[in-house]
Amino acid sequence: MILSASADDGVYDSDPKLNKDAKKYDTIPIKEVVEKQLGVMDLAAAVLCMENKMPMTIFGLNGENSIINTVKGNSNGTVITV
Repeated sequence: MILSASADDGVYDSDPKLNKDAKKYDTIPIKEVVEKQLGVMDLAAAVLCMENKMPMTIFGLNGENSIINTVKGNSNGTVITV
């Protein structure tokens, strides 16, 4: 699994900085990330993850112990499935 730290604490349906009603996904298939062009990561990187069946967790870097919690499987971020 790939871990990706972000300024946001996961994947949203729109930019949470611009839309206070943005919906956060707990899990989302990588295919949907690519199809909706959610801007979580570079589109080419997303396609490579999809083609190579590499799941990913997007988590916020600013939370206390966020890296440790994510490595331990206690992330409050978004799991991107394949």
